[in-house]
Amino acid sequence: MKISLKTIPHISNKIAIDLNKSGVVTMTKGLEAVANEAQKILIENVHQEMALEEKVNEICEDNEEEIEFNLVDERQLFFMIKKKLAPEFGVILNYEERYSDVAHKILDELYEEDLIHFDVTENRIKNIIYSAITSFIAEASELDDAVMNKIRTYKKRYIPGTDEFDILYEKLYHEELTKRGME
Repeated sequence: MKISLKTIPHISNKIAIDLNKSGVVTMTKGLEAVANEAQKILIENVHQEMALEEKVNEICEDNEEEIEFNLVDERQLFFMIKKKLAPEFGVILNYEERYSDVAHKILDELYEEDLIHFDVTENRIKNIIYSAITSFIAEASELDDAVMNKIRTYKKRYIPGTDEFDILYEKLYHEELTKRGME
């Protein structure tokens, strides 16, 4: 599953919380500093993929007539082009490998910025960061379902995409994160 810009602050907080709870890391400047560094790296990673997808869309649009003429499956073609251009954009398409790489980048940055100290192997710390990312992603759809179910119980009907819906959704999403100890 992809990381979205919307979920990055939550994932970053989870990384900071999980590192703090691990008992093997000392945070020199607190949770917020760690979360902010993680957030920067996650945003950069998502922006790389967005730039890649934008380029792939441009290529598909420029060749729209050929695609229709040859009756090619557009989704399959999109993925094939994305796969070919991914190295040029520095994007790892395999999510397991990508999140491992991102976890390593976060660890390196936290260490270089002197935000954490530890006496265990780097791999152990990287695994904590990796687990924070992947467990959040695994719980994201569960969170979304819980929030949507709550919204459906309201007497007033909220229409997805409206400001009113978005505000309520964010409020309930944060409540659900807090309830689960993820924020």
